Amino acid sequence: MKYLMILLALITTAGCSVNDIVEPTASTPQKFDLADNDRDGVIMARERCADTIIDAAADNYGCGSIKDINERQELKILFSNNSAVIDHQYYDQIELVAKIMQTDPTTKVTIEGHTSKIGSYELNLALSQKRAKAVIEVLENTFGIDASRLDAIGYSFDRPIDNSGTPEAERRNRRVIAEVATDDTIPAMRWNIYTVDEKMEE
Repeated sequence: MKYLMILLALITTAGCSVNDIVEPTASTPQKFDLADNDRDGVIMARERCADTIIDAAADNYGCGSIKDINERQELKILFSNNSAVIDHQYYDQIELVAKIMQTDPTTKVTIEGHTSKIGSYELNLALSQKRAKAVIEVLENTFGIDASRLDAIGYSFDRPIDNSGTPEAERRNRRVIAEVATDDTIPAMRWNIYTVDEKMEE
């Protein structure tokens, strides 16, 4: 009899535990759109300007600012010694210039080549021109910018930005500058480019 009562108690307990199983509830639907469709760093739930162009500088609500186009920026392009060949790893720097030109077809760009004061003036003049021209060719051949909107000019070492004569100064003077100009306005872009040779003779 004692064992029968224990058995009944166990059965009753098991039955209660089965009845206590809670069915899973449906998941709570997401109320806010967390996507970033225009890739400006602002989720759609907070977006007020859903058509911001990629890489434009945007505020907390995804709206880009507008500015006059008159930019001079050094391009972060490192050349090998006595060379005007641009490695593909630096194409993203040139692409920033291309994006501005693609945004507004009235823009024109002048690429300036500059060198240090090491070596002859004539050699540096030719080298600075070749480097500027190399950037032009990437803009034209890789990013489809029409040649009529592009110009290249080499300044040799006529326009140094540091006259201290130190190795670091010479490195700073070896640079390529993109000058973008038009009378129009465009969205402000995120510029993140500066320049140039790490170990060059000229």
